[in-house]
Amino acid sequence: MIEHTHQITSMDEDIRWMEHALMLAEHAEAAGEVPVGACVVYNGDVVGEGWNTPIIDNDPSAHAEMQAVRRAAKKLGNYRIIDTTLYVTLEPCSMCAGMLVHARVGRVVFGARDAKTGAAGSIMNLLQHPALNHHVDVTAEVLSEQCAEKISAFFKRRRQEIKKAKQAKKC
Repeated sequence: MIEHTHQITSMDEDIRWMEHALMLAEHAEAAGEVPVGACVVYNGDVVGEGWNTPIIDNDPSAHAEMQAVRRAAKKLGNYRIIDTTLYVTLEPCSMCAGMLVHARVGRVVFGARDAKTGAAGSIMNLLQHPALNHHVDVTAEVLSEQCAEKISAFFKRRRQEIKKAKQAKKC
């Protein structure tokens, strides 16, 4: 089910940019990171891209959303990136959701829900919390099956690799 709290772009545009975010997630996966990708779109153009790099960067804040928003803010020349849309393959966590509110992102479109740490509606909704001074419009579950499958396949592979390594140690 796709939830809409704001409808600026067409579903075709949302799918186009989510496919781009999925492609960016491949960079993270190739580096052994959880495959999450994100892009910031402003006036129909990508102004920031990112993918997860917390392990290789030794930086717990190096989530895809953080990377994409940092690059967008630099490109736009402002720490507030008003009227932008962030596309991300996984529902933002509380750290990223807080940053998105501070950056004044206009809209977030995400793919897979995150039942453990999702802060855009799954376990909490920081993006639209009534006590905050900025609310981010949210469109959830765009290409959710493809986004969830990419992450599930990654963790399945990782579990198999760990199991093989344990078995090799026993021999």
